[in-house]
Amino acid sequence: MPLGRSGSESVKRRRQRVMMGRRAGRVMKVVSSALLFAASGLSATGFAEATSSAVPECRTGSMRQDSLAAVGERGEMLLASGVRAVLDGIRWPVEDDAAVRAWILKHRDRTLTILPRGELDRWGRAHVDAAVVDEAIDLAGGLIGEGLVYADAGERDALCRPALMSLESAARMADRGLWRSGVRESRDAAALREATGRFVVAQGRVLNVGERSARTYLNFTKRGEDGLTVTVSKRTWRQLRERGLSAATLRGRLVRVRGVVELWRGPTLDIASADMIELLDEERALRR
Repeated sequence: MPLGRSGSESVKRRRQRVMMGRRAGRVMKVVSSALLFAASGLSATGFAEATSSAVPECRTGSMRQDSLAAVGERGEMLLASGVRAVLDGIRWPVEDDAAVRAWILKHRDRTLTILPRGELDRWGRAHVDAAVVDEAIDLAGGLIGEGLVYADAGERDALCRPALMSLESAARMADRGLWRSGVRESRDAAALREATGRFVVAQGRVLNVGERSARTYLNFTKRGEDGLTVTVSKRTWRQLRERGLSAATLRGRLVRVRGVVELWRGPTLDIASADMIELLDEERALRR
C-alpha cells in the first residue's frame, strides 16, 4: 500500500533519528580521548595548533594506549609497557591514600588512552593524562570529582588542565571526600601548625604584600599576630603581574592558596605556580 505524504515524512523522520543515534554512538566511542582534550581546555580539532604555544611542561607527546599494572608510593603508576608515570595535575594524599588507591585500582588492566606531558620528572616518571578507552572515565578528573585528591601543579609552573579546578569546585561545594574537613582558614595558626609538612588548601583575605628582590610575601594577619604567610618566588610573581595582579590589586582580596605547610616564624606556604592562587571575590560574584 503506497504511503501518503504524511506517512512518507514520518518514515523520513524515523530514519533521521536512527542516523542521529548511530552518529551519537560513534561519538561516545571516542569520549575517553575527547575528555583529555576537553579537560585541557582544548577542542580536539584545535589541539595541535594550541599546544604549540603551551608552556614546556604542558606540551604533549604522542597519544597511545597502555594499561595500569600496579600503583606504587605517592601515586606512581606502573604501566604494562614498563613506563613509570603519575597523573598530571593532581596531588596524591600522602597521609591516607587507601580510598584513592582503591578507586584507581578498579581500572587496573583496562586499556587506557595515555597522553604524556612535558619531560620526565626528576624521579624519571612521565606526567600523563589518562582515560579509560570507550568509557567516559578520565582518571585525574574522576579522582578530583570524587574529592579524593586535590588539583595541584606540583613543581611545575602551570596547571596544564585548568578544567580540573572546576571539577574540584563541584566536589568542594558538595563536601565530598577530602572536602568534608573544609578549607583551612588563614588566621587559624594552630590548625596550620598541626598541618606542618602536609599539603593543605587555605583561604583568607590578604592584609598586606611585601615585595622583595627574591620573593614576595602575602600576609594574612597583622604584624605580631600568628597566621598564614604565603611566599611567592620571583618567577611566579612575574607571572602574576603578567595576569594583572600586583601588591596593590592583591591587598584586601579574598584568595584561596594551596601548598605544603612549613614553619618559618609562623605557618608558611610557598607557591610555585601562579595557578595555585585563586581570587575568590570573582568566584563569589559569579554565584550571585
